[in-house]
Amino acid sequence: MVTTRSEPQQGPTQGRVRVWHDEQGWGVIDSDLTPGGCWAHYAQLVVGGYRTLAAGEAVTFSFEEVDQDGFVFRALEVWPAGQDPVRREAQPDDSSAFFSRLIVHVDDDGDDSRRP
Repeated sequence: MVTTRSEPQQGPTQGRVRVWHDEQGWGVIDSDLTPGGCWAHYAQLVVGGYRTLAAGEAVTFSFEEVDQDGFVFRALEVWPAGQDPVRREAQPDDSSAFFSRLIVHVDDDGDDSRRP
């Protein structure tokens, strides 16, 4: 459950990844300004390539104060410390939802003798 408070966003600040659940796409960042940890989702990672973090990794991030899955803080943007954020331009069909496509081509040579 997410409950937004009237607190303004904070950051950017420095932190360290406490834990990152790659298969679930979220983790927790610790910093002096986010006691108890800051919840982060892969969609907020502003990095090039595959969006992931590693436990112990130093990061720069901005955040807001909300109630997010038991955390008081939620990351708005996260990127590796010492690097510039790599923002992606939104595509018309850009979505954080999972998307997959399967295309199957069947060659039909007209020979029905092989069909059951």
